[in-house]
Amino acid sequence: MIQDWEPYYRATADSPVRPLCLEAIAAAGGPRDRPTADVATHAAVVTSTDPAADPAADLAVDLAVDLGAGAGRESAALLDAGWRVLALDGAPGAHLRIQAAVPPARRNRLTVVEQSFGALDGLPAAGLIYAGYALPFQRPEVFTRTWGMIRAALRPGGILAVNLFGPRDTWASDPELTTHTPAEARALLDGLEILAMREEERDGNAVSGPKHWHVLDLVARA
Repeated sequence: MIQDWEPYYRATADSPVRPLCLEAIAAAGGPRDRPTADVATHAAVVTSTDPAADPAADLAVDLAVDLGAGAGRESAALLDAGWRVLALDGAPGAHLRIQAAVPPARRNRLTVVEQSFGALDGLPAAGLIYAGYALPFQRPEVFTRTWGMIRAALRPGGILAVNLFGPRDTWASDPELTTHTPAEARALLDGLEILAMREEERDGNAVSGPKHWHVLDLVARA
């Protein structure tokens, strides 16, 4: 498993916004025109001891949560599309990296929480939740707990877009990672409207070297 993310950030500094994020933005159709709470109010839920206690739950339709926000490109794209964004990433210095990716004029709609998935107490209600190549890098017990929070946070009509690793991925044997078969991935979306479910398998490269990729792209609506 990747322990030091800095080489990855340097190698992908000029990469475009991931297509799955753009697909999620298009599927969501943009935030609805209604009053909203300040994004910092939602961010407080992440560290709350009561994950069900979201005082702004009814005002969260314009909030997008970017899980594993990395270098901040997808957070910036969500802001460009009109969303308020709660960007969560556990890598040291994440808040500086993500804020630097966002134009100053839009930073008032961005809150960054530098915290690991394993330390989460809950997520705020959101109209869009995106996790690009972040959830597989969790141990199975952390993934399961985090997935429960994601499902609980997704508002009716909200969009969920995530990448998962399949069992034939090069890294699948790593006990620090979580993989899913297509059937298991479909079960994760039980009760949601599946808008897209794609399985890709190819030989290629990662920053660490040659790699066989087995990836599942999921897009669903609550």
